[in-house]
Amino acid sequence: MDKSTKKSAHVIVVSNEKGGTGKSTISMHLAIKLLQEGFKVATVDLDGRQGTLSKYIENRKSFCGRRLIRLPMPEHYRVSPQENYDLIPQALQELNLLIEALCMSFDAVIIDTPGTKNYLFEAAHKFADTLITPISDSLIDLSVIADIDFDLGHIGKPGPYANFIWDVKKHLAAQGKPYLNWIVVGNKVSSLNSKNKQTVFEYLTKLAKRFGFRFVDGLRDRVIYKELFLEGLTVLDMNHEALKLKMSVSHLAAKREIRALAESICPD
Repeated sequence: MDKSTKKSAHVIVVSNEKGGTGKSTISMHLAIKLLQEGFKVATVDLDGRQGTLSKYIENRKSFCGRRLIRLPMPEHYRVSPQENYDLIPQALQELNLLIEALCMSFDAVIIDTPGTKNYLFEAAHKFADTLITPISDSLIDLSVIADIDFDLGHIGKPGPYANFIWDVKKHLAAQGKPYLNWIVVGNKVSSLNSKNKQTVFEYLTKLAKRFGFRFVDGLRDRVIYKELFLEGLTVLDMNHEALKLKMSVSHLAAKREIRALAESICPD
């Protein structure tokens, strides 16, 4: 990302066709990382019914209010799904106008998507410059990308999410955006060096070449991420002068994970 040239925002969509993969944790930490580097950042929570990212930011505002301090804060928007089918076209138009307006005012727009496929989920991908797909170290989670016969080691047809992304790529190409920076992140990963985890990562490396994404390490399944959520904090806030919180070994390791992930997503 280049701050020196006036241009529309880089849109980062964080998405997977299943819940519980840590999308909101990645969205929040990435937003704070970019804010700390001097970028103007807006966040959009399209998982308006559950609203995990929105709750994260509400917790952060409450924490700052109680402590009378200022921490980096993205400009945040929450969009709930339209239940009336007849009003969906109008809702999509309003979403388009929102994202277009944000792109004119910010350096980065981070969109956190629903964990299930709906019209907001589908629309979000059409704005993407970078797509981040968190996936846990579960053999079941691989099925969204490809059908795999683990006994024979055979990779079959694309899974539902990979098929959807292929359609997204064709749509973006037709709109004059021939390249989608798709990154699959090994996220909420067990700290144990299990055979299951090794198998998942081996297959993701193979699938990357076939389906056109980059596979990078993400975040461990650490308790501190859940604890920090309650106060709206990230590991990047820990050494803020107004907090001066003592960082444990686990905090330091988590901070290295976040920095490595941000650098792999948005290299200089």
